[in-house]
Amino acid sequence: MTIASVLRARAVSTIISAAPDTPVRDVIALLADKRIGAVPVIENGKLVGIMSERDVIYRLRSDGAVFLDWPVRDAMTSTVITVPSETSLLTALAMMTKRRIRHLPVVDDGALAGFVSIGDLVKARIERIESEAAAMREYIQSA
Repeated sequence: MTIASVLRARAVSTIISAAPDTPVRDVIALLADKRIGAVPVIENGKLVGIMSERDVIYRLRSDGAVFLDWPVRDAMTSTVITVPSETSLLTALAMMTKRRIRHLPVVDDGALAGFVSIGDLVKARIERIESEAAAMREYIQSA
Protein backbone atom coordinates (compact mmCIF):
# COMPACT_ATOMS: atom_id res chain seq x y z
CA MET A 1 0.00 0.00 0.00
CA THR A 2 1.35 3.41 -0.99
CA ILE A 3 0.63 7.00 -0.04
CA ALA A 4 -0.99 7.37 -3.48
CA SER A 5 -3.67 4.89 -2.43
CA VAL A 6 -4.36 6.92 0.72
CA LEU A 7 -4.70 10.10 -1.34
CA ARG A 8 -7.02 8.39 -3.85
CA ALA A 9 -9.27 7.12 -1.04
CA ARG A 10 -9.94 10.60 0.30
CA ALA A 11 -13.40 12.06 -0.23
CA VAL A 12 -11.93 15.54 -0.65
CA SER A 13 -8.69 16.03 -2.57
CA THR A 14 -8.30 19.77 -1.95
CA ILE A 15 -5.06 20.67 -0.21
CA ILE A 16 -5.52 23.37 2.41
CA SER A 17 -2.49 25.66 2.19
CA ALA A 18 -1.22 29.15 2.91
CA ALA A 19 0.78 31.72 0.98
CA PRO A 20 4.11 32.93 2.43
CA ASP A 21 2.81 36.46 3.02
CA THR A 22 -0.25 35.30 5.00
CA PRO A 23 -0.15 36.66 8.57
CA VAL A 24 0.59 33.98 11.15
CA ARG A 25 -2.64 34.81 13.02
CA ASP A 26 -4.62 33.95 9.86
CA VAL A 27 -2.82 30.63 9.52
CA ILE A 28 -3.56 29.85 13.18
CA ALA A 29 -7.24 30.61 12.51
CA LEU A 30 -7.12 28.26 9.50
CA LEU A 31 -5.58 25.49 11.61
CA ALA A 32 -8.28 25.93 14.25
CA ASP A 33 -11.21 26.30 11.83
CA LYS A 34 -10.22 23.25 9.77
CA ARG A 35 -9.12 21.28 12.86
CA ILE A 36 -5.76 20.43 11.31
CA GLY A 37 -2.24 20.46 12.72
CA ALA A 38 -0.26 21.94 9.83
CA VAL A 39 -0.52 23.52 6.40
CA PRO A 40 1.91 23.52 3.51
CA VAL A 41 3.09 26.97 2.47
CA ILE A 42 2.93 27.40 -1.30
CA GLU A 43 4.54 30.12 -3.43
CA ASN A 44 4.16 30.19 -7.22
CA GLY A 45 2.89 26.62 -7.14
CA LYS A 46 5.91 25.34 -5.21
CA LEU A 47 6.18 24.05 -1.66
CA VAL A 48 8.36 26.46 0.33
CA GLY A 49 7.58 25.41 3.89
CA ILE A 50 5.17 24.06 6.47
CA MET A 51 3.48 25.92 9.29
CA SER A 52 2.55 23.61 12.13
CA GLU A 53 1.20 23.82 15.64
CA ARG A 54 4.72 23.18 16.87
CA ASP A 55 6.00 26.20 14.95
CA VAL A 56 3.35 28.30 16.69
CA ILE A 57 4.32 27.03 20.14
CA TYR A 58 8.06 27.49 19.58
CA ARG A 59 7.64 31.01 18.19
CA LEU A 60 5.28 32.08 20.96
CA ARG A 61 7.89 30.91 23.47
CA SER A 62 10.84 32.56 21.75
CA ASP A 63 9.29 35.73 20.27
CA GLY A 64 6.04 36.33 22.12
CA ALA A 65 2.71 37.42 20.70
CA VAL A 66 4.34 39.90 18.31
CA PHE A 67 5.03 37.01 15.95
CA LEU A 68 1.29 36.68 15.27
CA ASP A 69 1.55 39.64 12.89
CA TRP A 70 4.55 38.26 10.99
CA PRO A 71 4.15 36.79 7.53
CA VAL A 72 4.11 33.00 7.74
CA ARG A 73 7.38 32.85 5.74
CA ASP A 74 9.18 34.21 8.83
CA ALA A 75 7.74 31.61 11.20
CA MET A 76 7.36 28.43 9.13
CA THR A 77 9.64 25.43 8.93
CA SER A 78 11.40 25.91 5.61
CA THR A 79 13.47 22.74 5.51
CA VAL A 80 10.74 20.37 4.42
CA ILE A 81 10.95 16.59 4.32
CA THR A 82 8.87 15.27 1.42
CA VAL A 83 8.08 11.92 -0.18
CA PRO A 84 6.80 10.84 -3.60
CA SER A 85 3.29 9.38 -3.74
CA GLU A 86 4.63 5.90 -4.51
CA THR A 87 6.27 5.68 -1.07
CA SER A 88 4.96 2.75 0.95
CA LEU A 89 2.94 3.43 4.07
CA LEU A 90 5.42 1.59 6.26
CA THR A 91 8.36 3.56 4.85
CA ALA A 92 6.53 6.86 5.41
CA LEU A 93 5.48 5.87 8.93
CA ALA A 94 9.05 4.85 9.80
CA MET A 95 10.40 8.13 8.43
CA MET A 96 7.86 10.19 10.36
CA THR A 97 8.57 8.31 13.56
CA LYS A 98 12.35 8.62 13.17
CA ARG A 99 12.21 12.33 12.28
CA ARG A 100 9.51 13.05 14.89
CA ILE A 101 7.22 14.76 12.38
CA ARG A 102 3.46 14.46 12.11
CA HIS A 103 2.83 15.89 8.62
CA LEU A 104 4.35 14.93 5.32
CA PRO A 105 4.02 16.73 1.98
CA VAL A 106 3.71 14.39 -0.98
CA VAL A 107 5.60 15.77 -3.98
CA ASP A 108 5.58 14.30 -7.47
CA ASP A 109 7.59 15.88 -10.30
CA GLY A 110 8.19 19.01 -8.22
CA ALA A 111 4.48 19.63 -7.55
CA LEU A 112 2.58 19.12 -4.30
CA ALA A 113 0.38 16.08 -4.87
CA GLY A 114 -0.96 15.79 -1.34
CA PHE A 115 -0.39 16.33 2.35
CA VAL A 116 -0.77 13.51 4.86
CA SER A 117 -0.63 13.25 8.61
CA ILE A 118 0.65 10.37 10.65
CA GLY A 119 -2.98 9.83 11.66
CA ASP A 120 -3.98 9.41 8.01
CA LEU A 121 -1.33 6.75 7.52
CA VAL A 122 -2.05 4.88 10.76
CA LYS A 123 -5.78 4.83 9.89
CA ALA A 124 -5.05 3.41 6.43
CA ARG A 125 -2.73 0.79 7.91
CA ILE A 126 -5.30 -0.29 10.50
CA GLU A 127 -8.02 -0.55 7.83
CA ARG A 128 -5.72 -2.74 5.75
CA ILE A 129 -4.90 -5.01 8.69
CA GLU A 130 -8.60 -5.33 9.60
CA SER A 131 -9.45 -6.18 5.99
CA GLU A 132 -6.76 -8.85 5.86
CA ALA A 133 -7.94 -10.31 9.19
CA ALA A 134 -11.54 -10.47 7.92
CA ALA A 135 -10.39 -12.21 4.73
CA MET A 136 -8.38 -14.70 6.80
CA ARG A 137 -11.37 -15.43 9.09
CA GLU A 138 -13.60 -15.96 6.04
CA TYR A 139 -11.03 -18.30 4.48
CA ILE A 140 -10.69 -20.34 7.68
CA GLN A 141 -14.47 -20.61 8.12
CA SER A 142 -14.94 -21.78 4.53
CA ALA A 143 -12.20 -24.43 4.72
